[in-house]
Amino acid sequence: MPAWFSDWPARGRLPRLALTLTPARTGTPMNDAPITLPLYEAIVDVELPVELGQGPLGQRRLINIVGGEFEGPRLRGRVLPGGADRQLIRPDGVRLLDALYEMQTDDGTVLTVRNRVKVIERPGQPREALSHVEITAPAGPHAWLNDAVLVGRAHPRLPDRQAVRICVYQLR
Repeated sequence: MPAWFSDWPARGRLPRLALTLTPARTGTPMNDAPITLPLYEAIVDVELPVELGQGPLGQRRLINIVGGEFEGPRLRGRVLPGGADRQLIRPDGVRLLDALYEMQTDDGTVLTVRNRVKVIERPGQPREALSHVEITAPAGPHAWLNDAVLVGRAHPRLPDRQAVRICVYQLR
């Protein structure tokens, strides 16, 4: 396991709380939790937020994506400039992020990434920033990504760089 996936769950599995649940219809335990496989870590360079004003659901803002890089066991390359992260800060403080951007692999393939993140920060509790990631790839060596079920964890801005760290995992 690469060192940069230090937050990868133990044994590559999601928490096994479901083991104690028994579905009413089948009477059998739920013990088929998906396995998580590291896909890539991205360092995404961003600009400062642009405030868009208050909307009916909360405060809106936009963060432009200006570059970066990504690397994993099967993918590596660069984050292309031109994407953006649209954010909604709800009245309860929960942030809903919807990022759309492109990444170019080392072989020249351009992938479109949509990352929907929910960030929950409450006093006395650890920060949670979990996401559902969708990747659209053209026909070719990376087309398998079109069918992959992906989840991610977003980490706060890096202290020495105007960037965020995103770890993406494939569920199997």
